[in-house]
Amino acid sequence: MRYSQDLRKRVLDFIAAGGSKAEASRRFGVSRRCIYNWLDAADPFTYEKPGPRNPYRLDPEALTAHVKAFPDSTLKERAAHFCVSQHCIWYGLKKIGYTRKKDVYL
Repeated sequence: MRYSQDLRKRVLDFIAAGGSKAEASRRFGVSRRCIYNWLDAADPFTYEKPGPRNPYRLDPEALTAHVKAFPDSTLKERAAHFCVSQHCIWYGLKKIGYTRKKDVYL
């Protein structure tokens, strides 16, 4: 749950004025973990959107070439070759249009 900047400011001001983190947690109805996260953050008033932070690591052209060169490889073998998860390989194959049907080749 995302808390408002006003609430964050009131909690942090309370702690800066000498209040304890446990008391701030009870008084404002915020978990102590959130308070510790706000205190550790470089800017506690910004919100960082959850999700992947790195660009897509699997190159579709390289995956297509690998599928043509090794059509019988499993997801696990492809994942080990590209150093990614099996789910990443599965999603990449889906993206390039590769199916499991035996009569369809790229």
